[in-house]
Amino acid sequence: MRDRFLPILVAVLSMSWSVLLFAEDALHPVEHPPADLKVANRSIMVFRATLLGESPDTRAKRAKTVINEALDDSDDLAVTLDPIQNSYLILLGTKRAFIVSPKDVDSLEYASVREAAEGTAEKLRQVVAETQEARSLRLILRALGTAAFATAIYFVLLWGMAYLRRKLLGKLPELMHRHTRTLRVGRTQVIDANYLYPLVSRLFGALRWGVILLLTYEWLGFVMSRFPYTRPWGESLNKYLLEVAAYLLQGIMDAIPGMGVAVAIFLIAKGTTAFTRRIVHRVATSGSFSWLSHETLRPTQRLTSLAIWLFAFAMAYPYLPGAGTDAFKGLSVLIGLMISLGASSVVGQAAAGLILTYTRTLRPGEFVRIGEYEGTVTELGTFTTSIRTGLGEVLTLPNSMITGTVTKNYSRTVKGAGYVVDTVVTIGYDTPWRQVEGMLLEAAKRTPGVQEDPPPQVFQTALSDFYPEYRLVAQAIPSLPRPRAVLLSILHANIQDVFNEYGVQIMSPHYLGDPREEKKVPKEKWFTAPALQRKDT
Repeated sequence: MRDRFLPILVAVLSMSWSVLLFAEDALHPVEHPPADLKVANRSIMVFRATLLGESPDTRAKRAKTVINEALDDSDDLAVTLDPIQNSYLILLGTKRAFIVSPKDVDSLEYASVREAAEGTAEKLRQVVAETQEARSLRLILRALGTAAFATAIYFVLLWGMAYLRRKLLGKLPELMHRHTRTLRVGRTQVIDANYLYPLVSRLFGALRWGVILLLTYEWLGFVMSRFPYTRPWGESLNKYLLEVAAYLLQGIMDAIPGMGVAVAIFLIAKGTTAFTRRIVHRVATSGSFSWLSHETLRPTQRLTSLAIWLFAFAMAYPYLPGAGTDAFKGLSVLIGLMISLGASSVVGQAAAGLILTYTRTLRPGEFVRIGEYEGTVTELGTFTTSIRTGLGEVLTLPNSMITGTVTKNYSRTVKGAGYVVDTVVTIGYDTPWRQVEGMLLEAAKRTPGVQEDPPPQVFQTALSDFYPEYRLVAQAIPSLPRPRAVLLSILHANIQDVFNEYGVQIMSPHYLGDPREEKKVPKEKWFTAPALQRKDT
């Protein structure tokens, strides 16, 4: 009798439910947050629609109560579907569990209401099966045995890893010393095993912990999957690991074409760089351009290579893995901000270095005076220039300072190798200027290092109130900075000696009147002690 009236009852309920659904949609347009229906720790479906005045949360609670009552009454329950217009009624045995309406369907997960209802019914059937399994003592004992066996294997693997680690760390020093001895450049050992051992041991430690975490993750997921209540957790762990692996593999596969394009761009840039270096070298050797010479060859090659590689990086940037991610964009913004904040002084120094290089204001080996600093140029860099003074000091000067001040070059106009040496003396008007010039030239002739070709010259650079100003200009070798300081000292000493020989006083810069006694040193007092020792040597 019950089986006869069941179809009639279901038809009546279906018609009534259709009317109620229509009225519900028209009278209650208020949206509520979704509610997840979970039974026995397994998610069955997510309610999103409001039906018969029941919010999604109320529907989930009601459905959970009905399902639990049905499972308590019987273990063997059939899950069926009954269509109601555009919705589906989920029946658990003879009880109405819940309804799947079109508004409950997630279009990203299911293509239609029927597909969503079938998927939900399959999850409910799994809950029924797991409920039967949880009430079976034989199945529970089997799950416990399987979990215990998996746990034993897990601890055996951990013990094996620890044993293998001890063996490897015991043999690692000997292996490292044996192989690092063969890595030599000439007689120099490239790698010291004492410094390499901590790095290798840390790498082994990181690898060991990575394997331990992976084994623990797999063991935990396997054990949880043995029992009905924790099975959803175990399945989620395994699913997450597979999703991560698939995501990484898919990312690698997707990055391969872009990486291929980027590598091709960089290879083309490398070939172009080598070609342009040869072209620039040939043009510099031929002397076709005045600004491109031996001094500017290497900077020009570097600038050309830098421009090519910057262009190549800009072209390959969109094809690099992760170029479109927010992290990559944030890093690009950070680097751009750092460059913009610190580029003003850096770019200024680099521009000054290029100006000095291509105008050939300075060259290594030349003796120059930059402001109050004097010495031989030892290095002309992009940002700074180094000079060595006659006292053995090395001065590092910013290129922007050099371009902003007057530079005197004592080596540019000389004949051959060497530099220009000059000094100034002021002698009173009572001494004939021809005699002064002769004495200065005599002092230059006595100074070793001063060249006879071109011959030294004396210029009267000023006629002051108390004296004329005489400047002795000569060319000297070698061009090392310290001999120049020594040569100036010797030249000044010879000037004093020659003036004393001829009885000429050096009265500078000013005097108020002629002294009663002439200010000169007789020749017999030139080598008064302790200078006597110097004469003997």
